[in-house]
Amino acid sequence: MVRSMQPRIVPRNEHGISRKQISPNALRTLYRLRDNGFTAYLVGGCVRDLLMGRTPKDFDIATNAVPGQIKRLFRNCRLIGRRFRLAHLHFQDEVLEVSTFRALVPPEEAEGGETELDGRHSRHVKDEDGMVLRDNVFGTPEEDALRRDFTINALAYNIADFSVIDYCNGLSDLEQRLIRPIGDPAVRFTEDPVRMIRAVRFAGSHGLTIEPATWEVLCSLAPTITRAAPARLYEEMLKLFLLGAARPVFGLLASSGLSAALFPGLHRWLAAGGADRLMALESNLECLDRLCRSALTPAPALFLAALFGPGLEEEALARHREGVPHQQAMDAACSRFLEELAGTVTVPGRISGQLRRILALQSSLHRMPPRRPAALAARPDFADAVAYLLVTAKTHQENREALAWWQAYIQSPAGTGTEVPAEKVPGKKRQRRRRRSRPADQTAAPEDGAALEP
Repeated sequence: MVRSMQPRIVPRNEHGISRKQISPNALRTLYRLRDNGFTAYLVGGCVRDLLMGRTPKDFDIATNAVPGQIKRLFRNCRLIGRRFRLAHLHFQDEVLEVSTFRALVPPEEAEGGETELDGRHSRHVKDEDGMVLRDNVFGTPEEDALRRDFTINALAYNIADFSVIDYCNGLSDLEQRLIRPIGDPAVRFTEDPVRMIRAVRFAGSHGLTIEPATWEVLCSLAPTITRAAPARLYEEMLKLFLLGAARPVFGLLASSGLSAALFPGLHRWLAAGGADRLMALESNLECLDRLCRSALTPAPALFLAALFGPGLEEEALARHREGVPHQQAMDAACSRFLEELAGTVTVPGRISGQLRRILALQSSLHRMPPRRPAALAARPDFADAVAYLLVTAKTHQENREALAWWQAYIQSPAGTGTEVPAEKVPGKKRQRRRRRSRPADQTAAPEDGAALEP
């Protein structure tokens, strides 16, 4: 176990964290816990990010108040979770996570024994492989720090005296820009395989290096990532690819073997296509990162399209060449892909439906001139479908041409709902439509195709 004999306490004048950098809601929560006699710290990634000069995405709090006490103290509290019992404090503009300090588990508790605390059965349960299934054993601040995943995530900010507390040599690792688990990497990654994904994410997004011995263990245990719950892995995928570091993260996923375990179909597609497919995929992810950095957070379905779309389009095209209608071919490709992916990562039905529609719209967007562009632009997934054109434009000339046309259309008065005149379409002459005569005793009917969706 990596730890200090005594915690290193860095006073306020020796670190760069200011209360001005901390969420006002988090400060009020810390103060209320302190004023009611409880110990309360900022913990985890927010302390790491503040020390690195980064803006935290959220602020997590740990305290010696147990969940029932937290709920009685805050009217906006909701208790969640079975695996880890947590308190969520709901404010108008954010949700704060407040956890109770967890303990180092005694042997009898690790075997599934029970203790009574705060009127509840608190249990620490592992499966036969050593993965933690439930963990509600409460303890001290030091024990809680030693239970966290990496040393750089075990730092705490004490609201009582504004000091930073380091129980695990996390400050030293942060200075060396190293990611190192607390304790034996094999044990920690077995307890929770998602920690391997978190290590890769922190390395890619923060420009850190996974400690060499830890990297070797991670690579050897990469196939065990499939033991994590598929729904949880979907949430981790969003964090991996929608925080502005998708390209470096994917490189680490691929070199560690995690991507082969998570996305077997994508792994096969890349292996069969050589360097060109990998370069195209990396270009897509780089464009996705630029969208994230420009504060235009891509939709989850757009991330799935950027990562898996090229392979799905190739498969649909192959089916289409065999005589299958294009829409039917795309639906079949998406169905097969989502069925296989569900074994490791569960994509919600709403998101998978959006992915299908983004890819299905591509054939309509490439048709020059488009049929009824105003009707296409009115579709709910039109913006994401055009964004997919943007993501893939660097590696596909035909996408650049279609993208230019649609960008011009969107910026023109026609983009408000009026169709683009035919003479505005490059290389297309306007043709006058001949009216059909009809008997005077019949009511007027729509022109051919006028009532049909494209």
